[in-house]
Amino acid sequence: MKYIRVTKENIEKEHICCAISRNRDIQVISKKNWLKERFDDGLVFLKSIERGKCFIEYIPAENAWNPIMAEGYMYIDCLWVAGSFKGNGYSTDLLNACIEDSKAKGKKGICILSAAKKKPFLADPEFLKYKDFTVCDEADNGIQLWYLPFSLDAAKPEFKECAKHPHIEQAGYVLYYTNQCPFNAKYVPMLLEVAKEREVPFQAIRLETKEEAQNAPTPVTTYALFYNGEYVTNEQMNDKRFIKLLDGMEK
Repeated sequence: MKYIRVTKENIEKEHICCAISRNRDIQVISKKNWLKERFDDGLVFLKSIERGKCFIEYIPAENAWNPIMAEGYMYIDCLWVAGSFKGNGYSTDLLNACIEDSKAKGKKGICILSAAKKKPFLADPEFLKYKDFTVCDEADNGIQLWYLPFSLDAAKPEFKECAKHPHIEQAGYVLYYTNQCPFNAKYVPMLLEVAKEREVPFQAIRLETKEEAQNAPTPVTTYALFYNGEYVTNEQMNDKRFIKLLDGMEK
């Protein structure tokens, strides 16, 4: 497969793989606007030329929208190869491109979020093991920071304290999210409407700056739902999934 790098110059005409929609759709607009503001921070978005979900997005760890300490590393926001593309080596292609680019830029290694068992919207731990990544830190909620150092003496990345122990003081449902994930622009308003209809306390906190994201009370900042102070999930939900969650909590 051939790949193309999305940049400031071509982003308006390129589709964004994780939101196969028209350019005027809200999720595409929010994601493209978020990307435009990150390119100057060193963000790279590499995708297949095919119209589908096959891409890698990475950024120098100092500019990552996550509470990690990984000076000199490259952080992978997302490596996503949809089922229709799996089994053809595309994940390896994209990861190798990131590794080569990171080495050329003098990085110490690369890091990425995952978990001991596969979680939605996080990297597959089995793939990471196969590619010689190892766990360098773990939060109380099971979210792990994995890394691939380029030298034996490279310091291990780690979570900030605020991310190691995900907990907040607010009662009710509290959602932390960013526009890094395009689906939030579509689904977060749905959750707010459901919460209003069900008279459920719900607060949606959009992290709007790198500094806010780097000091968030969760290792996953694209989407982190809390209930009565306790972490619930990083899985984006539509209205039906949220209603199912609410019904389960009420039992």
